[in-house]
Amino acid sequence: MRKYLYPFLLLVMACFLVYCQSSKTNNTEQATATLEEGSKPLAAQFSLDSSPVVSPAASLGLMQVADGFEVKLVASEPLVTAPVAMTFDDEGRMWVVEMEGYMPDTAGTGEEIPSGKIAILQDTDKDGVADKRTVFLDSLVLPRAIALIDNGILVAEPPYLWYYEINNGKPGKKTLVDDAYAVGGNVEHQPNGLFRAMDNWIYNAKSTKRYRKVGDKWLIEPTHFRGQWGITQDNYGRLYYNTNPSNVLGDYFAPGFGATNKNQRGVAGYNERIVANNKVYPIRPTPGVNRGYMEGVLDDSLRLVNFTAANGPVVYRGDLFGDTYAWNAFVAEPAGNLIKRNILSESGYVTGGEQAYQGKEFIASVDERFRPVNLYNGPDGALYIVDMYRGIIQHKTYLTPYLKNEIALRNLTQPLGYGRIYKVVPENKTAKMVTLPDAPEQLVQLLGHANGWVRDNAQQKLIDRNFTQAIPALRQAVKETDNPLQVMHALWTLEGLGALKSEEVLALLKQPVWPLRMQALTALPSVLNKANYKQYVPVLEQLVASNDTLAAPYVAFLANHIQPFDKVSANNLLQKVAQKYPSNEYVADAVISNLQGREEAFQEELLALAPDTAYTINKQLARVVTNIRDARASRSPEALLKEFPKGVAMYTRSCQTCHGADGNGVKGLAPPLNKSEWVTGDKDKLVSIVLYGLTGPVTVNGHLYKAPEINGDMPGIGYDKSLPNEDVAQLLSYIRKSWQNDASKITAEEVTKVRQRLSDRQRAFTVEELNKIQ
Repeated sequence: MRKYLYPFLLLVMACFLVYCQSSKTNNTEQATATLEEGSKPLAAQFSLDSSPVVSPAASLGLMQVADGFEVKLVASEPLVTAPVAMTFDDEGRMWVVEMEGYMPDTAGTGEEIPSGKIAILQDTDKDGVADKRTVFLDSLVLPRAIALIDNGILVAEPPYLWYYEINNGKPGKKTLVDDAYAVGGNVEHQPNGLFRAMDNWIYNAKSTKRYRKVGDKWLIEPTHFRGQWGITQDNYGRLYYNTNPSNVLGDYFAPGFGATNKNQRGVAGYNERIVANNKVYPIRPTPGVNRGYMEGVLDDSLRLVNFTAANGPVVYRGDLFGDTYAWNAFVAEPAGNLIKRNILSESGYVTGGEQAYQGKEFIASVDERFRPVNLYNGPDGALYIVDMYRGIIQHKTYLTPYLKNEIALRNLTQPLGYGRIYKVVPENKTAKMVTLPDAPEQLVQLLGHANGWVRDNAQQKLIDRNFTQAIPALRQAVKETDNPLQVMHALWTLEGLGALKSEEVLALLKQPVWPLRMQALTALPSVLNKANYKQYVPVLEQLVASNDTLAAPYVAFLANHIQPFDKVSANNLLQKVAQKYPSNEYVADAVISNLQGREEAFQEELLALAPDTAYTINKQLARVVTNIRDARASRSPEALLKEFPKGVAMYTRSCQTCHGADGNGVKGLAPPLNKSEWVTGDKDKLVSIVLYGLTGPVTVNGHLYKAPEINGDMPGIGYDKSLPNEDVAQLLSYIRKSWQNDASKITAEEVTKVRQRLSDRQRAFTVEELNKIQ
């Protein structure tokens, strides 16, 4: 099929490019005119009037794949429908989350219907393509994530997180793990992922919670807020994620540290921009993006310029692609019908990266309905792609009239009922599926396997089956430091079995290989207790004294775990590391993460030891102290809830994920509303922003916020004509009266007036436009 399609495709694309070049200037001018008039969609000018459903084979033929690779079909409709997430079990079967109810039309009609499913797909004849489907769960409302654990499965069905025991392949006892797993927000902005990391905790995107099953109990702990859709880890257990406009975000440090001070808005080394370059290179015009009418979103050939729907990142950890692809991060972009490849790098504990290619992608498609929404490592070393394969991917909450027009133009609403799963493999290589044995000694050997999926799942199976008979072999594996990856997984397997010994951690703390010391520091809280903490304090002090810069932030994080046993020793440790590294921002924030409730007292102690207020530690601590004092002056949230119940509900649902519960903004997403002149100032300007959005740089309290510090575009909510003006008025009144804001209320009549005046508006405001409002 591919050999016949390529010549035709090349001819079509060549003709299109010639046409674009010959009339580039006129078309650009015409595009601007039609956009401002809100008339004929841009795509119609280029006869881009059809995006038909094509067969899986035809869709494969419409893909451009990096040299040396090929994409193979693993499953398609009717075996799978609207897949959004998946996982493999130890037999190599795929457990797939199907979100069939997502956006059946531009109004989201019927989203609340329980049509979602968890299906098991199996390749019974071993030809590489699934041929058997078993529905494990049905009648779910917009399910979004699963995780297999301890002979059961976690299922995220907002707002709940459920755990089902698995009995002979069927759901058994159902336990509510968290009744507030995903409260507030809309489908695009609710927790997801359920990623079981190396440290045996389960982490999520768009969430500040982590979970762990211990016996019959579920532990829930606070953690850092991470990303939007999809989450992954590297070989050392550090987490990576992204937001829709961001390529790769991630953590420099292990995931379990630093989220213990509620007065600290962010901790350096977490939620860091790993790959700053957000350029994308579609191979087809992509006018069907939500803000395609805005300057800079599309180029002159109507192709997406930067990420707008980045999701489903995965750090490739397989053994099939070769050494060149080790330490690579892949990111899906369904709005651009492509998958990006990034090459990661390290400098100390700081991780960075760059795009693998300029001007092209690892995979890109001409098929507009190719919607990669999640990427995974597989048991065979291949890279797996979850393709939702549908027309509409933008949720109704932020669906602009422009995109509605594009959807109508190419009839992207229908048909529904499709979905594909692919895998990427090197050409002329056979991907061999690894199934995990039941023998504990064999599982211990697999902890050193070249494929990260095999290592992870061998660890998990040893823990889930409670294979305590493997403990002697695990203790031996921890000593075999010539295979660091096996040592790491053996360490965490012992931790998961509750068998990790203090002397094993102490021995690894003395290893010259940093990743092993890092794992020992990370695992230390699991073995620390009242009887042995005195063994560790001098070791940690020695790490500081010996100029172990890499260990320094970890030492500061660990003081928080020593504090319950000995407050004086913990405080002394903090003072020593702060004095040793007063200008290291990562050490400074690690120190501050210990100080909830005693920031001001420690500030006085520190100024006596290191009086230079220019030191990073002093500046960062001073900011936190200022934030605490400001928070004390904030208005009562209980009184505001009573006065503006609809406004509070709308803020929680639509605004909080980007602007924060405290109104002080979220790193990488949005600027503060607290003490913002845009909130407390001119009413008409505020109503205009909330209804129709804001694009481009904006100055708040003297600071210029622009991408990549924040998302460059705030979507409006006024495109939803069913949204009552009274509710909008309550929302705006709430934020004008919240935190340290104390501006007058906004009435429904004032909202109505602005809404009527701007009824034909189809684009977000710029600051320049807002400043013209009188």
